[in-house]
Amino acid sequence: MTVPISDDTRERVRAAFTAVSRADFLPDSVRHLAETDRPVSIGWDATNSQPSTVARMLELLSVRPGDRVLDVGSGSAWTTALLAHLAGSGGSVIGVERVPELVEFGRDRLVAAGVRVRIELAKPGVLGLPASAPFDRILVSADFARMPDELTGQLADGGRMVAPVAGVMTVTDLRDGRMRRRDDAGRYSFVPLRQD
Repeated sequence: MTVPISDDTRERVRAAFTAVSRADFLPDSVRHLAETDRPVSIGWDATNSQPSTVARMLELLSVRPGDRVLDVGSGSAWTTALLAHLAGSGGSVIGVERVPELVEFGRDRLVAAGVRVRIELAKPGVLGLPASAPFDRILVSADFARMPDELTGQLADGGRMVAPVAGVMTVTDLRDGRMRRRDDAGRYSFVPLRQD
């Protein structure tokens, strides 16, 4: 079943894509692929996700101005920058990434693009950033084999997480202490989540 998206959310995501250039978050050797609707390898066994997939994930996440947002698997920091645009000046966005080289790459690209958010190096065996929780929105750009309680536990009440789970985009909402999960239509391919 396709999860419904409001026109306002679609428009805000389109505006974020206009404001944040994908090319600015790709290695120089593959910048010429920025306009293609496909994943692009960025090194270290990671990819910059297909733009149509990122757009759908951001529509499902429905970030509101002022939200506290966690970007799990921030990679090149393109999604982190898009999330910062959506959360606005009153919001806060933190990226978390397990590959030290990608943490540095993403930080450098954010500075060059004038985006003021931070990316943290993931701690081995720790999923997300529990010390900084709770978050209003959590975006995950790596595939889980199962729904991770460690991340859903970092949601604020009224919060939402969007994550690929076994190839299915899953939307998890927390309301009044109860979790509600819905699967969006379609199949997706992401690199598997690693916690080492």
